[in-house]
Amino acid sequence: MRVIVIGAGISGLACATRLAERGAAVTVFERLERVGGVIASSARNGFLFELGPQSFQLTPALAELVRTAGLESQVVSAPLRAPRYVLAHGRLRSVPMGPQILVSGDLLGLGSRLRLLRDLLGRSAPPERSESLAEFVERKFGAEVLDRLAGPFVSGIYAGDPRRLGLRDTFPELYRWEREKGSILRGAMAAARSGGSSARPRPTLSAMRGGNASLLEALRAKLGDSVKLGVSVSRVRVAESPSSAAAGYAGPGTPRGTTFTVEIGAPAESRLVTADHVVMAAPPAEAARLLADLSPRLAESLGGIEYAPVAVVGTGYRRAQVRHPLAGFGFLVARSENRKLLGTVWMSSLFPGRAPEDSVNLASFVGGATDPETTTLPPEAILDIVTRELGPILGISAAPAETMIGLHRKALPQYNLGHRQRVAEIRAEAEERFPGLHLVGNYLEGLATGACVDLAFRTADRIVAENGEAPRCAEA
Repeated sequence: MRVIVIGAGISGLACATRLAERGAAVTVFERLERVGGVIASSARNGFLFELGPQSFQLTPALAELVRTAGLESQVVSAPLRAPRYVLAHGRLRSVPMGPQILVSGDLLGLGSRLRLLRDLLGRSAPPERSESLAEFVERKFGAEVLDRLAGPFVSGIYAGDPRRLGLRDTFPELYRWEREKGSILRGAMAAARSGGSSARPRPTLSAMRGGNASLLEALRAKLGDSVKLGVSVSRVRVAESPSSAAAGYAGPGTPRGTTFTVEIGAPAESRLVTADHVVMAAPPAEAARLLADLSPRLAESLGGIEYAPVAVVGTGYRRAQVRHPLAGFGFLVARSENRKLLGTVWMSSLFPGRAPEDSVNLASFVGGATDPETTTLPPEAILDIVTRELGPILGISAAPAETMIGLHRKALPQYNLGHRQRVAEIRAEAEERFPGLHLVGNYLEGLATGACVDLAFRTADRIVAENGEAPRCAEA
């Protein structure tokens, strides 16, 4: 069995590692000269900056991948109950967790709390049509909950626009709870009770001691020469064979047993590599380009998935320059504040080794689906926006000692209205019509690192289950 994986982000490397462990002959092609995709870390003068995802939930699949990489001792965990804040009306306000939000804190006014109580004691039914997240929250809980709670929350996860994100696409359990229980709060409590004492604990918020990119580098080292960096893929096709020619590319499907040809290298110096399976771990826009010859319909669907741009701004300050105690996770920003900042994570309060002992490390985010223009500014302008807005919020009295910016033009896929239906159509076209073609990535089953690893593992296991021996990948 010969497998080619296109893309060396977390999804591609997790899938390739699992395949190699199970005896498959796997080759990974990555057009960049490094692995990791949006995951990147950079150390400078005692500060460790994450230029992509700052942390991850240590799910069982991700924990297994860390063990495979031999890095169990390098996982560091955040405090279990680190307080979270929302900037509203110019002040950081704590976010009470769970039912306490009904009786404590000053994030929500009396009207919003009464609407939450009404959900707990009353009953409602979702409309037949699909709702945006904003429509759902405003219908159930009002504009203040959208502005101060739901809006900032989805900014932190998706960097998205709640008026475009689909409820069933992003949080299908909320729709299910209202449909089945008539109440979001009762549904949540029932879901918590259903696990009983054997319920799996919530995954720990974690990071890698030497930077999150160290996990990707360890996987690359484990795979060795199977990972080909700086190699561009130009197209993927079904190999010309008697069985595939009989079926035709436009026919009902590609027969099992046919092979794929992957064209790599510059057009003038390209060569073909054959494989029994192709795992497409590239972003959907890139996957659309590579699969255009195989299926124009598939390429069109993949190309229609929207992404939000995000700039990650790391700033390091001397502790004495920041008046705020920074005791907690960090803060998100209510959209009514009319600020560029989406939020800031207090990294040195969560994980060791992020800053020198007398300093602090902050990770801030701007851009997203509601403000893509900011990410088009020069880096120095983005940095100026962040430091200018952070100053009065945290009582910062000086310029940062160190800075680092990670700019991602396509940072996060947007699970807008209809996204899951689009994904179902993509999978039907790709995996049913072309057996041996597999898709992995954060646009399919969730943005979280753990969700990506889980899908990658299941994909690898399915490939192995369908095949026997694993001869080496061969060039045509």
